[in-house]
Amino acid sequence: MRHPGKCVLRHRSRRNLTCLALYLSLHGLLNHAHAQQQPPPSTIDAQLPNSPGQSSLGSITGTIADRDGALIADARVTLAREGQPTTEQVAISGSDGRFSFTNVAPGPFKLTISATGFAPRQTSGNLHPGENYEAPQISLPSATTSIDMQVTASQQEVAQAQIQAQEKQRVFGVIPNFYVSYIPNPAPLTPKQKFELAWKTNLDPVNFAATGVIAGIQQANNDFSGYGQDAPGYAKRYAASYGNFLFANMIGNAILPSIFKQDPRYFYKGTGSTRSRTLYALANAVICKGDNGHWQANYSGILGSAAAGGISNLYYPAANRNGATLTIENTGLSIAGSAVANLFQEFLVRKLTPRVPGSAEAKP
Repeated sequence: MRHPGKCVLRHRSRRNLTCLALYLSLHGLLNHAHAQQQPPPSTIDAQLPNSPGQSSLGSITGTIADRDGALIADARVTLAREGQPTTEQVAISGSDGRFSFTNVAPGPFKLTISATGFAPRQTSGNLHPGENYEAPQISLPSATTSIDMQVTASQQEVAQAQIQAQEKQRVFGVIPNFYVSYIPNPAPLTPKQKFELAWKTNLDPVNFAATGVIAGIQQANNDFSGYGQDAPGYAKRYAASYGNFLFANMIGNAILPSIFKQDPRYFYKGTGSTRSRTLYALANAVICKGDNGHWQANYSGILGSAAAGGISNLYYPAANRNGATLTIENTGLSIAGSAVANLFQEFLVRKLTPRVPGSAEAKP
């Protein structure tokens, strides 16, 4: 038979144990749930947001100079980020050529530098987080200024260039051929240029040699016998022949052309039929082109020959002076000689002159 008190005590003990077990179970469940809701400390720290201005932003600095190393002040430096054209920053270099950008986010960047008097330049780089980037010294090249100028040479300058080319014209590369223009419409000569061309011709060594040949032929034929023979006779014939050439050239190609404003040159035609070119060459013995570009009577050439013939009466032997007859004779011979010379110029001389303006031979 069971004792009643012991039954009650055993019953209470079982109930207390059951309550304790139930409490411990609930407490464990609560702790486990709380643990599930709270991540570990390392996870929390990893998920904390970064502080941009403190840890990842950097700076970009540099120096701007010219090609000689001189520092450039007031240069404009533009910082652009790849893919972010609207976030450009601008800095101006100081007197020491230095520029700087602060609080720059990391990543690729491009710098565009410009300054007055210099050509613009671009450079690029990559900024790492927190880096103070020092760009290599940036050298700006000087700006190349292109100035288009239209220079119009004066008529006198054009004429000077043309007669300088004419003064290189020599038949067979030796005999002067200065008074022929192969340019269709050359610039008219000034009086000064007419005198310069005449003196250039007078003092040419070939003309001195040619005068010597003429004097020798005259002496061999005993022309102007009043001069005698031997060296004195030859010297007189030489002086007379050169005097004829000198006076005819100066009066007919410089003095009178300056007075009458006429051009003493022969203008090569070179085109058309043989007949038209022949008539043109013969006509040019008595007509010439004026400084105004119009054809007119060749007063300079005709009167120049007459004047030279008249002057020759002063130094020819008395026995050979024939007054007006000699003057007219010399004038006629001069005109005929010009006609023949023009025919040679029109059909032959150009082929024998290596330095004709515009030809391949004329090029240096």
